[in-house]
Amino acid sequence: MASTNDLKNGMVLKLDGGQLWSVVEFQHVKPGKGPAFVRTKLKNVLSGKVVDKTFNAGVKVETATVDKRDMQFSYMDGDYFVFMDMETYDQLHVDRKAVGDAANFLIEGFEATVAQHEGEVLFVELPAAVELVIKETEPGVQGDRSTGGTKPAILETGHQINVPLFITTGEKIKVDTRTSDYLGRVNS
Repeated sequence: MASTNDLKNGMVLKLDGGQLWSVVEFQHVKPGKGPAFVRTKLKNVLSGKVVDKTFNAGVKVETATVDKRDMQFSYMDGDYFVFMDMETYDQLHVDRKAVGDAANFLIEGFEATVAQHEGEVLFVELPAAVELVIKETEPGVQGDRSTGGTKPAILETGHQINVPLFITTGEKIKVDTRTSDYLGRVNS
């Protein structure tokens, strides 16, 4: 248990009958008249839904222990992603649902943060940007410039994104894992 006065960004709370909510933002408000309160923005750990919730100052809230570990993606085993703990070398099978959109950017050897609560995997978090190779895209045409349009490209993971017209098959690019946006070329 913790008090609403002790809230911090990233803290995970157990609310509404055991649902896990992560604190995205919080603000202590002391109006000139009336009791103080805490205004928060909470994100549901499983669904990703974000809600605003207000608590009275000093109210007790139940916290959840979430174990976040850096793990390396090893291989696919059917519908499961197999991650290896870098310290203990233990392997963890993670369901595709828990991996979510991170599956679009995972290749063998990539490191990710795996969050667990009471032995259950909640989510897999990748760095904000990853470097991947373009597996397939249409060739650029003479006259294509850095400004202007985009074209579809398939990454080595099989995920499709839009890239500038001058990008070619086999190039290594940087991709934003949150939005699937092209961020730039990677100089080898």
